[in-house]
Amino acid sequence: MIHKHDVVIVGSGLAGLRAALEASKVADVGVVTKLFPTRSHSGAAQGGIAASLANENPEDNWEFHMFDTVKGSDYLGDQDAIYQMVTQAPEVVIELEHMGVPFSRTKEGKIAQRKFGGHTLNHGEKPALRACYAADYTGHVILHTLYEQCVKHNVRFYSEFYASQLIVRDNAVRGLVAWDIRDGGLHTFHSRAVMFATGGYGRAFQITSNAHANTGDGLSLVVREGLPIQDMEFVQFHPTGFYPHGILVTEGARGEGGHLKNSLGKRFMEDYAPSLMELAPRDMVARAIQTEIDEGRGVGGKPCVHLDLSHLGKDLLKERLPQIFDLAMNFVGVDPSSEPIPIQPTAHYSMGGIPCNMHGQVTMDEQSTLVTGFYAAGECACMSVHGANRLGTNSLLDAVSNGRIAGKSIVKDIPNLEWSDLPEDYDGKAKKEVELYLKGNADGERVAAIRKDLQETMMVNCGVFRNEADLTKQIDIVKECEERFKKVTIDDRSEKFNSELTEAIELGHLLDFAGIIVKGAIHRTESRGGHYRKDHEKRDDVNFLKHTLAWKKDEEIKLTYEKPVVITDYQPMERKY
Repeated sequence: MIHKHDVVIVGSGLAGLRAALEASKVADVGVVTKLFPTRSHSGAAQGGIAASLANENPEDNWEFHMFDTVKGSDYLGDQDAIYQMVTQAPEVVIELEHMGVPFSRTKEGKIAQRKFGGHTLNHGEKPALRACYAADYTGHVILHTLYEQCVKHNVRFYSEFYASQLIVRDNAVRGLVAWDIRDGGLHTFHSRAVMFATGGYGRAFQITSNAHANTGDGLSLVVREGLPIQDMEFVQFHPTGFYPHGILVTEGARGEGGHLKNSLGKRFMEDYAPSLMELAPRDMVARAIQTEIDEGRGVGGKPCVHLDLSHLGKDLLKERLPQIFDLAMNFVGVDPSSEPIPIQPTAHYSMGGIPCNMHGQVTMDEQSTLVTGFYAAGECACMSVHGANRLGTNSLLDAVSNGRIAGKSIVKDIPNLEWSDLPEDYDGKAKKEVELYLKGNADGERVAAIRKDLQETMMVNCGVFRNEADLTKQIDIVKECEERFKKVTIDDRSEKFNSELTEAIELGHLLDFAGIIVKGAIHRTESRGGHYRKDHEKRDDVNFLKHTLAWKKDEEIKLTYEKPVVITDYQPMERKY
């Protein structure tokens, strides 16, 4: 079946919905999503969305927000794109408010704001209250509001359709092919413009805050078409995931005054970031926690430390952090108003992704040559507003702001994007993949076994701390998993709601870029942001103040370092907190 829309957006999280809403002003928009839209992972975001509204700190402004974002990125962020994001942030948040997002309020009725890691006033002088929040359901309420707005503006949704092939010919995107999860069969979406908003890839790791759906699908489809992906070695491990599940404990818990303590009962962040303590940037806090664990100061002899919220009292926890209160009770059996929560670092966010310019247009090389009719936003994209490390609450801002920007680019470009005929055999790759799984050898290897080995070893060898020996070992493991995957088999050969089939496709997607993460980490012989090499602990601006571009062809990975970082106002300096 062939569906025709001027614009097809893949993914229904905040970036996809905000772009769809913007593009619907002038075009017929279809959104293809493997989940029902309000089940998208954006809904799991808890703590807030950053904007220098100055509701709680009258002296706050976009310049302080920009400095914090650039410094937090360990100077790998592109400063023109960061400037665009932070200056538009207040307008973006107020726009959400006017759409109906029920933000928490100050006594004066303004949007409430709280502290978050790495956000400061006066260029690092003291913590800033910059995170606009709705208790600890911020992503959830923004997601629902944007979905309602899209329905109101006649955006067409194709829920439970799994994008399986991007149609690219002559450096132009002409649509995509997707598998109908509910009823089976491949559908073609023919369009003038395609935007990817497919989210992150936390499921490449064993311990992750990400939903099971976060398997980096968009990155895989891009790689398969011979296009590059950027800065994939930079993976953020959130400091606080519930032990042992990895489910997120919002940074808002520390923003409200939570304390991190080791087995000795000591607030150990005073040894790592004495000025900001628990509110230092995430990469620094995650490394501090992992160091405490590795040096034997984990609580109860387990690989975790304590997050103590008990001094905040039950009333405040119920008001400001109701979801965390319930999750602690239900998943770890802890009442956070009376005892500390066991936490550990958890794979959380991907700073790398599909390279795009500051207008959300996808690029294909070091010179930022455009791929006609192709756009990306949100976590799957790398506009490089986060560089080597993302500050908390900048993710929701990135998704909404840059989804809006990509939508505006589509509005501007669509009159010049002509309809092109679909090429011959446009769905050949997708057909071949599905047939491989549905008609494959019944005696092959199981998806779960390969996935388990990949995730466990990625966590150990390519986690918070890295070194050449472990990374080299991991490259061999990934290659072995790729070979095993060629003989993968599934038991369910039906087409309707075949979860085994979708899990096989997802594992294939993870394997498409897992090796790129590891190889990028091997070749970047420095420590920067979320990428920390114990055998190269210094940042190396001479050799590595530049972006990594990676291509994969015939299972071989090519890396280049010829794409410069855009530096405008802030020259690299040492990060001290």
